[in-house]
Amino acid sequence: MTTTTQQASTEHASTRERLAELGFELPAGAAPVASYVPAVRAGSIVYTSGQLPAENGVLAATGKVGDGITADQAAGLAATCVLNALAAAGTQGDLDSARILKVVGFVASAPGFSGQPAVVNGASELLLQVFGERGQHARSAVGVAELPLDAPVEVELVLEFS
Repeated sequence: MTTTTQQASTEHASTRERLAELGFELPAGAAPVASYVPAVRAGSIVYTSGQLPAENGVLAATGKVGDGITADQAAGLAATCVLNALAAAGTQGDLDSARILKVVGFVASAPGFSGQPAVVNGASELLLQVFGERGQHARSAVGVAELPLDAPVEVELVLEFS
């Protein structure tokens, strides 16, 4: 499928339909692991809390990227984080009217690992596939020593609902 065809398909399909076309399903929202809410809305802007790569309430992997977890594996985990973040954002508005403004990805990195941008590309690329032009965003990819529950990656989103 060409980029033009992808964008046309993205503009006409609902978010859930586009995810299904890509082989994904929007999960039920993850329960917070501490004292916070998964997403908060301020006017038309929604901020999600950092989302871990949980599937059915269980982390899909634990450990450090660059030590037991490859950058490619971590990129897939970042996409899982995005699905969880979209589920959280969807509690605050209609994802079909959402525009992605910012992605922040945190990568639990082994010493010497400097491929954080490639890992967070897993999140960015999924958002572009799902939302097309509305998925273009600003981004930060940050290497950290540890993440909650020994997760290898965590992603948060900032979205705007029209």
